[in-house]
Amino acid sequence: MGVLADAALAAGGEVVGVIPAGLFDVEVAHRGLAELHETPTMHERKRLMYDLSDAFVAFPGGIGTLDETFEAMTWSALGIFAKPLGFLEVDGFWAPLLAFLRGAVDRGVMSERRRPLFDVVESDPAALLDRLLVTASPPADAVIDPGDR
Repeated sequence: MGVLADAALAAGGEVVGVIPAGLFDVEVAHRGLAELHETPTMHERKRLMYDLSDAFVAFPGGIGTLDETFEAMTWSALGIFAKPLGFLEVDGFWAPLLAFLRGAVDRGVMSERRRPLFDVVESDPAALLDRLLVTASPPADAVIDPGDR
């Protein structure tokens, strides 16, 4: 994430960081940010990140990225918030995961209404941001109802 922060800062952007207190000992907190929030727990970190965000972009990453991406999709499906989410596709990184999610819909274990939660995929960052700007939020019918799977 430091590389992304550096690139955004170099382009004149403003970067806000959110890190749980325990990670200060494991990871180096970026010191060039406009704001750096420290939270007591990872759950509070994610909640603050979601509160501060207008949209979510999933970059190729590891287990933390997957956790945060799936939580953003889940919270959208549950109606906790309604913010757009998109995947930046780099060298086919997301293709297997997206195929899995589409397969879950095709097999009926996930509602067709969930498809918009993982349908915004672009390999060009500018195109992804453009799509997120017009995708104000997941469609209302993507939100869970009591009889849904």
